[in-house]
Amino acid sequence: MEKENIAVGLDIGTTKIVAMIGKKNEYGKLEILGVGKSKSLGVARGVVNNITQTIQSIQQAINEAETNSGYKIKDVVVGIAGQHIRSIQHTDYISRSNPEEVIGGDDIQLLIDQVNKLAMLPGEEIIHVLPQEFKIDGQSEIKEPIGMYGGRLESSFHVVVGQASSIRNVGRCIQSSGIELSGLTLEPLASSDAVLSQEEKEAGVALIDIGGGTTDLAIFKDGIIRHTAVIPFGGNVITDDIKEGCSIIEKQAELLKVKFGSAWPGENKDNEIVSIPGLRGREPKEISLKNLSKIIHARVVEIIEQVFTEVKAYGHEDPRKKLIAGIVLTGGGAQLKHIKQLVEYITGMDTRIGYPNEHLAGNSDEEFSSPLYATAVGLVMNSICNNTQSAIRKEEVVPQRTVYYREPVVETVERFEQEVEQLETQSYSKKEESTGEKIKRSFFDRYVDKIKDFLDNAE
Repeated sequence: MEKENIAVGLDIGTTKIVAMIGKKNEYGKLEILGVGKSKSLGVARGVVNNITQTIQSIQQAINEAETNSGYKIKDVVVGIAGQHIRSIQHTDYISRSNPEEVIGGDDIQLLIDQVNKLAMLPGEEIIHVLPQEFKIDGQSEIKEPIGMYGGRLESSFHVVVGQASSIRNVGRCIQSSGIELSGLTLEPLASSDAVLSQEEKEAGVALIDIGGGTTDLAIFKDGIIRHTAVIPFGGNVITDDIKEGCSIIEKQAELLKVKFGSAWPGENKDNEIVSIPGLRGREPKEISLKNLSKIIHARVVEIIEQVFTEVKAYGHEDPRKKLIAGIVLTGGGAQLKHIKQLVEYITGMDTRIGYPNEHLAGNSDEEFSSPLYATAVGLVMNSICNNTQSAIRKEEVVPQRTVYYREPVVETVERFEQEVEQLETQSYSKKEESTGEKIKRSFFDRYVDKIKDFLDNAE
């Protein structure tokens, strides 16, 4: 019987940590087997600032996902975000020694390795090297260079950079939680896989993922990632403003925002009032919904204007770079009432709310179709693409036991030969990958190995 390809994504956010287990069904859709969710303690603005609390939160989410699914998690693909993330555009080339030979994967890998050696600021490390368009001997706009002839291979790259210490802290938390790290993905890229269609990426679209501590941006045009940014504001700052403006505790402020909040103050009448219970027998506090909306509106406008500044920095006003598909909003903040209308008003661009339900199996729980789970769904899809066997059924988990006898050498050799034969058969039946998939796989394998080596040496 063929082994199931079970994938696991772990979204380490500022307000929540989500562990999601899933697999592809016979129709190519994502079937969610189990989800674990815990309150995120020890993470601020997408960055780990308390290792112990983060480990506890991760373990809680992992245990819940395992209980709900009946699977034991071995490794996870993790989303990387935080205010330390930045992106740069870079162009590089290699001169091939023999132009009469066709361009192969090794040539592209050589070019990527060259970009990986770029000098960064102290303490920074390259997370992603994403090739955009290739140029061969001056011929531009080539998307698939493998199999072509040429002496000079050139490409423009979107390079994502982050703080090395922040990335290693995430690796340390994963390892200390008793699981392995199988891959790293920039969170806006994971969200884009879950909520954007290929047509939107071709036409030009800006994905805005409004999370608890950060707002992530990813811009696509002609099917290629063009710009990424992380703005260090999210739903948390809106909650803090409500807490200060209405003189209430954080829990009450969050409930007010979710249940009665609106990004458009004109919608509320002056006589609409909500009563908040007083603390320890004190008098209840009455809060005007119009005032509540004004507080929310002011902060949301600030967040959207900062994101729009990044969109303009990409060059959206240039007719050749125009984002025809407009804006897609996702993340927990996208559930705020009237935020779609406010974004359209500020930016003048068509806007829709992005739900990950397009990729989910028909029998999936409606809760997982929420924008809140977009990143987690994207990470599971990423794990499926990596062909990882990230979890196994609990009944298949064999308890560790001490073996006091030595196996006959002949049997061991025979078994080893059988395993080698199986591996060879598997390698021949593997389907051909595209340039992009090869690049992504080889780069992530090396990067994750680098983090594992660092963690092993640090012990």
